[in-house]
This record gives sequence, structure tokens and C-alpha cells, in this order.
Amino acid sequence: MPATANMRIDQGRIAGGVWEGILTGADRMPVIEVLHEGRAVEGAEVRPVPGRAGQFAVRVPIPAWALNEGVQSFLVQAGGVTLARFTLVAGQALEEDIRAELNLLRAELDLLKRAFQRHCRES
Repeated sequence: MPATANMRIDQGRIAGGVWEGILTGADRMPVIEVLHEGRAVEGAEVRPVPGRAGQFAVRVPIPAWALNEGVQSFLVQAGGVTLARFTLVAGQALEEDIRAELNLLRAELDLLKRAFQRHCRES
């Protein structure tokens, strides 16, 4: 079984231009690679969490070259296995994407509402 099989990253968040997460399931400090559109993101840090065996704090500074309009996705990997993903959405595309997503959610909600009402009538 590969060393990355039990590893996962939880509690991912972005604060101050840095993505942070807690890696668990590793018996030693792993080498982390972060990719954006196939390009390596430099500066990822992995440090043991004091007092928590097998847990490591992962910090990834988000580079200015990756901040663009639209959806920007990042992959956090160890040994070629993706442990986490994080996404940034910015610019005018965001407004259009949110409207489209909201319209889809409304349509799905209407569909569920009609199905539920039909179920109640038939029961």
C-alpha cells in the first residue's frame, strides 16, 4: 500500500493570500506539490503540528501570477496523489456563473417540489 493511501487534508481555508490545511495519516513529513494549470506553485510549507502526532500543517502561498478572472483551481498532491483542491473565483465571470448556478438550483428545487407534492397526493 502506498505511503499516501491513508493521507488526507482537512480544514482547508484561505486567509491572507495563503491556503492552509491540516494533513493527517502520514507517519513522517510528506513532500507536498501544488499545481495550478499544470504549473508548480512554489513555496508550499509542511510543518508538524505541535502535540499532535501524525498531523502536519500545510501552507501554500497563492502567487500573484495565478490570480486571474474566472475560476482558478489548485491541486495539493503528495506522491502524485491529490489530497486536496482549492478554487478561487474572481472577476466578471463570477457574476455570470452565480446567476447560472442559481437558475439551475431554482429549476432543481421546482422539480423536487413538484415530485414531493405528487408523492403527497398519491400517498
